[in-house]
Amino acid sequence: MHEGGGLSGPPPVETGQIGKGKAVNRFLLMETSSTMFVLTGVLDDCFCDVESIDVFNNFKIYPQIKKLTERDYFRYYRVNLKRPCPFWPDDGHCSIKDCHVEPCPEVRGHSLPHCHSFSSTSECEQAKELGAINSTLSNQSKEAFADWTRHDDAQDHFCELDDETSPDAEYVDLLLNPERYTGYKGPSAWRVWNSIYEENCFKPRSVYRPLNPLAPSRGESEASACFYDWLEGLCLEKRVFYRLISGLHSSINIHLCAEYLLDEGWGRAVWGPNIQEFRLRFDTAETKGEGTRRLKNLYFLYLIELRALYKVAPYFERAIVNLYTGNAEEDGETKELLLRIFNEIKTFPMHFDEKSMFAGNKIEAKTLKEEFRLHFKNISRIMDCVGCSKCRLWGKLQTQGLGTALKILFSEKEIQNLPEHSPSKGFQLTRHEIVALINAFARLSTSIHQLHNFRLMLKEKG
Repeated sequence: MHEGGGLSGPPPVETGQIGKGKAVNRFLLMETSSTMFVLTGVLDDCFCDVESIDVFNNFKIYPQIKKLTERDYFRYYRVNLKRPCPFWPDDGHCSIKDCHVEPCPEVRGHSLPHCHSFSSTSECEQAKELGAINSTLSNQSKEAFADWTRHDDAQDHFCELDDETSPDAEYVDLLLNPERYTGYKGPSAWRVWNSIYEENCFKPRSVYRPLNPLAPSRGESEASACFYDWLEGLCLEKRVFYRLISGLHSSINIHLCAEYLLDEGWGRAVWGPNIQEFRLRFDTAETKGEGTRRLKNLYFLYLIELRALYKVAPYFERAIVNLYTGNAEEDGETKELLLRIFNEIKTFPMHFDEKSMFAGNKIEAKTLKEEFRLHFKNISRIMDCVGCSKCRLWGKLQTQGLGTALKILFSEKEIQNLPEHSPSKGFQLTRHEIVALINAFARLSTSIHQLHNFRLMLKEKG
């Protein structure tokens, strides 16, 4: 899932569309002799600048969202990591047990899928350690999960439950399985990203340049410029779709760079930021000017999910909504923290305006919206083709979180008409969707925070 990193892009200063009108984009890449860069200016497709997002996220949102994801309600994610890839045969040959997720004791006996093969024994051994899921769960937690299930089953649901109802779905402690470098690479990772970009992002048949940033043509300036001229000419909805996938890819690669395996000496792994790896994926010289585009799309995705949280706040503000774990005191504190974050989000003055999407001819807009939804749903299914268990976990969670954000943005009327005292009529979110939504946004918040840290490190290196 972490192979490659980021997307190729146009020159750092360009003209882009903002909503339905046009404006000059002042998004710049400023360099020094140390290749340290500072992102600044207005983003494409929205009236928001990078500096405002940095200050708002790093000082107001990140500290609180980090605390929220450490609460019991949000740290445990129920996921099925055993579903076979629906698009191509399993090509794994590495049969090392620890490459897989170890099921909880009460569900042992299920057969496990093979993990992806690596090019050497040492790489396979590394994947055994880095890609394995830590499935440690206390007996108290397992008893609590059964109670959570009974509580959730008592609710009426109005959406597909997917992993939640699968007999192979298991709770995973996200704090014990942080998203970081796993060594997952090679043909399997390339195939996943290639399928996402080439088969699911929108482009006309006349465009031959691969969308996949891992493709050999990456970095050819003339082809790149032509490609992005075409991309800017797309309708807003199709351009947004591409930028969401690009932003997710960039965010994942920042996590890889920030939590890199630096040393395995003395029997203990040391994790930390890898500046060289960061430069390889985002530096303007290393990417032939394309690092800017990759980071722009990260900020754009942040704004999309931030807007979804703004829109969904009324759903959670109702007294009837309880973030249930069985501990009334903790549940109250968790909801109070969530509502504080919502109140902070409401103060942000430059939210993305989703009303400019799907706003044309009603029949055409409806068709495009359905196509948009199906393309994204297909990408969520591709996550079952990721050969590294830990990468699959975080890939599924973040695509589920983004999918939930899109569901919220397209359900404004349903949210506005919510009954105050009925939990089961109208717009509904499952525990699975809520946990994914908050953790996915937390990942983006962390990426922007880590980006700030990389800037400081590059500045110190001179």
